[in-house]
Amino acid sequence: MWTRLLSASLLLMMAASAAAQTDNVVVRPKETDEVLVNPGMGIQTFQRFNGDPLNQDLKWSEEGPTGKLESAPVKPDFPGSSVSYCRWFWSAIEPERGTYRWEILDNALEEARRHGQTLDIRLMPYDQKHPLPEWYRNSGAQRANKPGDKDGQVWQPDFSDPLYLKFWSGLVAAAGARYDGHPYLDAVDISSVGYWGEGWSDYMPPFAVQKALIDIWIEAFKHTPLLMNFDEEKALAYGTQQGAGWRLDCLGDMRSQYWESWHRRWSHMLDFYPLQVVRAGIQNVWQRSPVSLETCGVPGHWFKQGWDVDYILNQALRWHVSTVNVKSSPIPPEWKNAFDEFQKKMGYRFMLRRLEYPAKVKAGRMMPVHMWWLNAGVAPVYREYWLALELRSSSGSAVIRADADVRKWLPGDAVYDGSVYVPDTLQPGAYRLRVALLDLRTGQPAIKLAIEGRQADGWYDLGEIQVE
Repeated sequence: MWTRLLSASLLLMMAASAAAQTDNVVVRPKETDEVLVNPGMGIQTFQRFNGDPLNQDLKWSEEGPTGKLESAPVKPDFPGSSVSYCRWFWSAIEPERGTYRWEILDNALEEARRHGQTLDIRLMPYDQKHPLPEWYRNSGAQRANKPGDKDGQVWQPDFSDPLYLKFWSGLVAAAGARYDGHPYLDAVDISSVGYWGEGWSDYMPPFAVQKALIDIWIEAFKHTPLLMNFDEEKALAYGTQQGAGWRLDCLGDMRSQYWESWHRRWSHMLDFYPLQVVRAGIQNVWQRSPVSLETCGVPGHWFKQGWDVDYILNQALRWHVSTVNVKSSPIPPEWKNAFDEFQKKMGYRFMLRRLEYPAKVKAGRMMPVHMWWLNAGVAPVYREYWLALELRSSSGSAVIRADADVRKWLPGDAVYDGSVYVPDTLQPGAYRLRVALLDLRTGQPAIKLAIEGRQADGWYDLGEIQVE
């Protein structure tokens, strides 16, 4: 008798379970293989914006745009870009002490917005062709070299001079007060020492001074992500420990030549960069802050030198790169496929693998939702976006936010198991269930997913649901 009762109970449980399963809808979206242009990641434009003419030959300019650029008459053969990277010399931004030409940065931010991009920036102290501001050189500030030295044609500052910290930090603080948290400012380079502000010099100050010149950026930009320049190990470690991401300027260098600044023969990719990442302890910075790389020369130069593009791009992926500056230079046609595949892996690449929800729901009640996501890229997304569902019909619609922090979706699988409230304002009837990742500021879909079903308004239509 007990056996028969147990068997009957088991059959009832199985029947109830089967009935419950049939009441749910399971959707398995189909993956797409296209290159996705998404916020905060991908190939950058440099000193220009989407649709602007490319640099010719193997050349580029270090002078950032100071006005509106003319668009190319024919759309250039260049990857679509969500980020423009621009940089300007101190003398261009502060030609007179305390007089800042903020219209230059204002214009760049507006051009980025107009071209569907955000902006990464660097303010640079000087280089061999763009000296420090004349007013600074005449301010009584100390010079590190003499006119008769081998580099005497360049007025090299004494970075330990208190006047350097005073005046440079004044520029940085003013920039932070004006632009920190700007919705179209994607990232800012920490830049204070040496040519182009890359962080190295033949006249390196003590680390206490380097630290102070890093801290001024930490203080000025508390909301906009910062990127620490790479070359000095101790400074790199310190800057990233304060929350900055990191960037390097010579991705791809495979040559073996004598570098006078380092007094030895080596290449960045084979003898320096991979080792420095480990020695500085920055292997896992990518999990919470971005990694941005800049090519050594331009890809056409790599091709001319016969460097191994697969090695270079794979190493960038191992560093969990989000953005790359190729200096708005053409990508060799022979390497187009390699760069397309690279773009499909760099940064984040979200795809919804499985969605489960009830076939019928009641307005004014909670609805269970189960999602399995895959981040097929090499990095997370670093800004906050809202995972949202929409119920839409001819009689009305409702956007429902799911409680998920997509910034924690590291490469690999992510699961959302939760319940959302179905608004009691919805009328009974059949609705389409749609999914999107929304921009917090605009409330609009912001991220393209690597799945089919994208609608003209950016939402992904995934199935039908009945509201009772």
